[in-house]
Amino acid sequence: MKAFKTHRGAAKRFIKTGSGKLLYKRAGKRHLLSHKSSKRTRSMNHRLPLSEADSVKIKRLLPYS
Repeated sequence: MKAFKTHRGAAKRFIKTGSGKLLYKRAGKRHLLSHKSSKRTRSMNHRLPLSEADSVKIKRLLPYS
């Protein structure tokens, strides 16, 4: 049987926890930060859990993680 390939774009964007949940990083922290509040930019530092509906799709792209 042919081996599955990991989707490299998804592998760079999502982290799998020990319990099997997927985490993603919020968008909007790359540029144009001067007009955003410090509270807003600090809140973008944290990784958030992906919803169950989306994680089913992403887990298919990450077969070995």
